[in-house]
Amino acid sequence: MLADVRELVTCESPSDDRAAVARSAEVVAAVGHRLFGAGPQLIVIDGRTHLRWRFGVGPPRVLLLGHHDTVWPIGTLAHTPYDMTGETLRGPGCFDMKAGVVQALHAVASLRDRTGVTVLITGDEELGSPTSRELIEKEAAGCAAALVLEGAADGGALKTERKGVSLYRVRVTGRASHAGLEPEAGVNSTVELAHQVLAVQALADPALGTTVVPTRMTAGTTTNTVPAAGEFAVDVRARTIAEQQRVDAALRALTPALPEARLTIEGGPNRPPLEATASDALFTRAQAIATRLGLPPPARAAVGGASDGNFTAGAGTPTLDGLGAVGGGAHAAGEHVVIAEIPRRAALVAALVVEVTGNE
Repeated sequence: MLADVRELVTCESPSDDRAAVARSAEVVAAVGHRLFGAGPQLIVIDGRTHLRWRFGVGPPRVLLLGHHDTVWPIGTLAHTPYDMTGETLRGPGCFDMKAGVVQALHAVASLRDRTGVTVLITGDEELGSPTSRELIEKEAAGCAAALVLEGAADGGALKTERKGVSLYRVRVTGRASHAGLEPEAGVNSTVELAHQVLAVQALADPALGTTVVPTRMTAGTTTNTVPAAGEFAVDVRARTIAEQQRVDAALRALTPALPEARLTIEGGPNRPPLEATASDALFTRAQAIATRLGLPPPARAAVGGASDGNFTAGAGTPTLDGLGAVGGGAHAAGEHVVIAEIPRRAALVAALVVEVTGNE
């Protein structure tokens, strides 16, 4: 397993580099072929490469889900090389989530009967899964469970709740004029943006865990011109679909504060929330299985970040996330994986697949 993790990590695969993701897909395919005795179906959508193995001739019953793309640009290995020291391995993408991919492949390879099992490893998760979302939802539909091999939460906790994500762009159209000669003739988009930023920020509900964050903002052309246009982005995170819908409706109901200014709201929900109800039964099973295997029963965690598990839960499929590597530092220089936990988590996943499918 460690050799496979090293092979995947040392093949750099930034999401926005289609050629690099294609090379990474070849490496993942080769590992899977060696373990399963069969290669995957390579699915290329808009130049982005995804891999799928389906086992058996009946309907799918469980989906193991992961991704092989990372946030790290080509050349990262030159200054942050793969390293294995003591109880820890390090390297770009090891925790998010190449060790999890290896765990998924080895878990399935250990099964005597793989009937009804689907393994889907996508290549654009870090971009928000623009080409793989429909594929993920179709593969999850009708399954008894989706098991997501994203990295675990702190201490190895399983991720039983993930906030839904909505992304927006608020655009303002005003009217330009000379800032010194006749500012009153213009409609100042920067001033309108200031009003809208405060209105948008007020939509958050900390008590419910709903965050509404204005982020990148631009306006104007020159320092002596009343800006005619501007925009800002908004990042929304919500624990429930009801909250996601509330914020969406409120954003679309915004009205200009300045006479003659015009607002345009673009975007919307990107990922539905993974609510606790989608994970409860699977989490209880995972705890019981861990005890049976002599492993510490994992805790549960609610997290703000999203994953493809949001899509499977949104499709109505019971979903358990965070089954991948135990470690930390995703997207950061300190990314790492606890070596001893790699085979333990693979064993937990394998046993969970057997219980869900009912295979011997």
